[in-house]
Amino acid sequence: MRDYGVIFDVDGVIVASGPPHRDSWRRLAAEVHVPMSDEFFARTFGQTNKDILEALFGRALPDEEWRTLGDRKEALYLEIIRRNVPAMPGAVELVEALHGDGARLAVGSSGPPENIELCLRAMGIRRYFGVVVTGDDVTRGKPDPQVFLLASERLGIAPGLCVVVEDAVIGVEAAKRAGMRAVALTSSHPRDAFARADLVVDSLTELTPELLCGLIDS
Repeated sequence: MRDYGVIFDVDGVIVASGPPHRDSWRRLAAEVHVPMSDEFFARTFGQTNKDILEALFGRALPDEEWRTLGDRKEALYLEIIRRNVPAMPGAVELVEALHGDGARLAVGSSGPPENIELCLRAMGIRRYFGVVVTGDDVTRGKPDPQVFLLASERLGIAPGLCVVVEDAVIGVEAAKRAGMRAVALTSSHPRDAFARADLVVDSLTELTPELLCGLIDS
């Protein structure tokens, strides 16, 4: 049994959270009377709330303003997601298989800790993750590699022995900048968007511990 790390994004990877995130952003945008298109949502999905809000308003925002708006958006999201946590097909099985293989598992997400804890616990997989890095832990959002490098450091695994599973182009870029292998899941973007990924899959059911270890060894 070898020592390796697998770092998962949550939104669009472990949880099919695109629709509830889209709906909560739309509700917030309507409240503040700022239009938000589907194209804008798709382009910014996976970024930090600060980055999304500043792109939405087209200007830098004071900390108090973006935090207040971000908190409101997350309250709307939790209101929606609490009714049902939509797990991605194969997510639970893959996490369990990796844990059984001895992989060290981490979350590397731009989302707030409340969202991530709710989802992982509702799916019954929180106990498998030794490290959870959220948007509250970093000062630079993806595509900066900070979130993944911090996860690697807390796992005690060198970046070169880590694989990241992502659904966002900026997430794949962050993983590559961190010196890690990157698996792209096509839940949010088409295959041809992931030129930087080491492997592109349409479902987590395609992944196994052996396949992920093979990426590290290649």
